[in-house]
Amino acid sequence: MRNRLSEALRNHNADYVEIRYEERTVSRINYRGRQLDEASLTSDTGGCVRALVDGGWGFASFNDTDALRESVARAVEDARHASGEALVLPERQPCEASVACLPARSVAAVPLEEKKGLLDEYNDIIMSSPRIQSSQVSYADAERTVRYAASDGSYIEQRVPDLSLRLTAIARDGDEVQQAGVSLGSVGEFAAIVALHDKARDVARRAAALLDAPNVKGGEYTVVLDPVLAGVFTHEAFGHLSEADLVYQNPQLRRLMALGRKFGASHLNIVDDATLPSLRGSYAYDDEGSPGQRTDLIREGVLVGRLHSRETAVRMSETPSGNARAISYRHSPIVRMSNTYIEPGDVSLNDMLADIEEGVYVKDWYGGQTSLEMFTFSAGEAYMIRNGKLAELLRPVVLTGNVFTTLDRIDAIGNDLEMNQGGGCGKGGQSPLPVSNGSPHIRISRCIVGGR
Repeated sequence: MRNRLSEALRNHNADYVEIRYEERTVSRINYRGRQLDEASLTSDTGGCVRALVDGGWGFASFNDTDALRESVARAVEDARHASGEALVLPERQPCEASVACLPARSVAAVPLEEKKGLLDEYNDIIMSSPRIQSSQVSYADAERTVRYAASDGSYIEQRVPDLSLRLTAIARDGDEVQQAGVSLGSVGEFAAIVALHDKARDVARRAAALLDAPNVKGGEYTVVLDPVLAGVFTHEAFGHLSEADLVYQNPQLRRLMALGRKFGASHLNIVDDATLPSLRGSYAYDDEGSPGQRTDLIREGVLVGRLHSRETAVRMSETPSGNARAISYRHSPIVRMSNTYIEPGDVSLNDMLADIEEGVYVKDWYGGQTSLEMFTFSAGEAYMIRNGKLAELLRPVVLTGNVFTTLDRIDAIGNDLEMNQGGGCGKGGQSPLPVSNGSPHIRISRCIVGGR
């Protein structure tokens, strides 16, 4: 295959051309209540060409390798018609690499029947629990091999598996409906979802308990976020603002995200790091052949970096960060996060709670949205804090605020960093992209909390 890709790149008459060729096998199992909605094993093969001519990009995808030369020609021709500012990509040394992630027991080696049998057990536990009306069990895994070739002489092969699972229990009492869930994932290691029977029981128990829980009185509270919700907040509310394609295209965001701006106290450090081992957002090379790397975003409370593709780095006179990613050969790479997290501090959870007379402790995620610097998040689980101790369970609460103000109000950062591998990221019609996010417990001195 390498020879075919290299041959197709000859005599292209463009400033730059790259080809990605992908082979993927995907398993999906989905339940809704006791109904099995899907149990499938599918394979997909195809590739794409990106060409750059006088600052304009052209893109063409294909499924038949006999169409390689034709696809290159089509992408080059489209690039000639694309309007674009002058663009010279950063110089780099040609790279040759072969990278494979090899879990102890990869999802590719596990029969679909075995996967289904395990999920049957989890779904049966949820559905047989008191007050549970329905469930949602969503499982997906993929084995993806990508071959990348570029006109600068680079050639990279990467094989990366992936796995994700979401268990949700839905409880009902008359017209009152509540739900609870848990999301997990791994870099294709099947053991990550084995022996989750107690988690399935806990999900069902929490959903039922929410039916009897009171609503919080809306207002401004001191709020403590667990590592899962704090990680999701970091990814959604701040991480997307660090993606350079969004910043470059939006003058208002460029002003908001000016390097050197103070965003928090000196104990606040936020990082995006594709080099961390065994995480879903990790990779050796991104989808335009740049090495994955660590990028400091906030260092000691000051904005010091952002995430780049090769193009956005040139446009903004900054350094490429290796964050151009695509979910498949059907899409061009765009600037995306990898593993985004708040670095740990030195405060224990008990000390964080100790001086709070009345506050709210929030865990896990349920949903949310962001609009530039404004955010709204729903916590999956919440408790009142009274006199330094966790108190009664609350019905789901919503956190609302301005991300910059909220970052500045983080007055304590825990010593218990955890990385969350459940879920996936969506942007530009490309979803779900495997990522990880994380944080220790964090305390926000004032945050708007709403119930129902």
